[in-house]
Amino acid sequence: MDSFSSTNVVLKKQVKGESSVISREDVAVKRIRTEEEQEIANRKPSLIWKGTGGWTAASILLANQCLATLAFFGVGVNLVLFLTRVLGQSNADAANNVSKWTGTVYLCSLVGAFLSDSYWGRYLTCAIFQLIFVSLAFGYGGHQPSIATFGADQFDESKPKERNSKAAFFCYFYFALNFGSLFSNTLLVYFEDHGRWTLGFLLSLGSAVIALVSFLFGAPGYKYVKPCGNPLPRVAQVFVAAARKWDVIPVKADELYELEGPESAIKGSRKIFHSEEFEFLDKAATMTEDDLSHQKNPWRLCTITQVEEAKCVLKMLPVWLCTIIYSVVFTQMASLFVEQGDVMNSNIGKFHLPAASMSAFDICSVLVCTGIYRQILVPLVGRLSGNPKGLTELQRMGIGLVIGMLAMLAAGATEIERLKNVIEGHKVSSLSIFWQIPQYVLVGASEVFMYIGQLEFFNGQAPDGIKSFGSSLCMASISLGNYASSMLVNMVMKITTKGDKPGWIPDDLNTGHMDRFYFLIAVLTAFDFVIYLFCAKWYKPINIDDSQGIEMEKQEDDVLAKV
Repeated sequence: MDSFSSTNVVLKKQVKGESSVISREDVAVKRIRTEEEQEIANRKPSLIWKGTGGWTAASILLANQCLATLAFFGVGVNLVLFLTRVLGQSNADAANNVSKWTGTVYLCSLVGAFLSDSYWGRYLTCAIFQLIFVSLAFGYGGHQPSIATFGADQFDESKPKERNSKAAFFCYFYFALNFGSLFSNTLLVYFEDHGRWTLGFLLSLGSAVIALVSFLFGAPGYKYVKPCGNPLPRVAQVFVAAARKWDVIPVKADELYELEGPESAIKGSRKIFHSEEFEFLDKAATMTEDDLSHQKNPWRLCTITQVEEAKCVLKMLPVWLCTIIYSVVFTQMASLFVEQGDVMNSNIGKFHLPAASMSAFDICSVLVCTGIYRQILVPLVGRLSGNPKGLTELQRMGIGLVIGMLAMLAAGATEIERLKNVIEGHKVSSLSIFWQIPQYVLVGASEVFMYIGQLEFFNGQAPDGIKSFGSSLCMASISLGNYASSMLVNMVMKITTKGDKPGWIPDDLNTGHMDRFYFLIAVLTAFDFVIYLFCAKWYKPINIDDSQGIEMEKQEDDVLAKV
């Protein structure tokens, strides 16, 4: 969009103030391009084409994700039983501590995303946090959003031919995550359940080391994207500039301020077209007479792209907040589901099935449902709806919420049956642990729709300058979901233990009512789903200028046609 290509010459005086709102054509003859704009106009593309990228590089990253996940869940999936059996913690305390530990790990995703987008870039951030992960689990959280975004970087989104590959990558990324979990939730859990905790933890360490080495090994073939600078000042500048012009009426969209040429004011970011939401922020891109003497001051005048970046963050937040309750559902699988299975009949002949290994049914559900979705549902729905992706990301996330609610209802029903089959004087119920299969399968199916949808949505809707931040929102949702689960358990126990009552989640689950806790989460999820529907209907997607990438692809096709 040309900076001064307005055909209307307007000079508007404010009723409430004396500052004049000037159209871009009014100042075209007065204004000389600044050195900053000249630098931006001449700036080279942000991609460093050190390698070919594509599926070869992406496959290495998928293997890395598989190994890193095996290492993380090799510790995390059985942690609740380690706390109860080895450290002697109560069921409620162990569930809370696992939630806090997991929440803190995933909260580190915001730190990793910030460093990746601002200073270090995806590759260096992944390498450093994987090195930290070898000794501290917190490195896993910082590594996750960067590895997902780095994998997506191997495909050029501005080229329609590679856009579908990028969408497929997120499905395979979550597939790889669960494939790694399958080994940790079966083999490693078996060792740990039989008291061989040291061996299980050493195998997790070995997997983390191999993941780091494999990641570094693929360095020559990766595509790299330069970091776009600290986004916090950019977003703050929009709000400060808009506040300074609180009495200014925003001009029309085609008269808002933008730089000349294909490059935007944000280093390495494509331009973003104007949107109608949060119009009060358009004041930051409305040029006044006062701005002529402060042409290099972004705290007074921002470009349309910079304003839209701030708008994108505001628009994504309501959708993101609605995903936190789903993460409360998801976190029960690593805490209360395991405690519930630990007091059920888990013997198959002489073989004792570890309660934590039941999550293998969740993983198998994810693997199967991912294949069904990619190979059957996407083509079928695509033909019916005309959308090559099948269902939109927002539709998938909504379906994930509904299936997650059904999983909680199934868990509650299982707990009712478990209590009916309690043998007096025995801790373990006679009800088979395989009654838990429906709740695990439903959680797995919900993950395919919710978490893959989240990864695609937040990465796709985030502007170029904050791509890792977009991916980190999925991890941050899991983090806050764990904290919310811990808070919910504390509230429920405080209320239900009054009057010398054992409460819903006591040390002896046979005297409690964990089924009511599951049903409470189901009700909260249903309420959250209603709010989500309004947020999803209100949301308008980002509109990025892809003209440069499409033109480059046409030129490449012309060259190949001549060869």
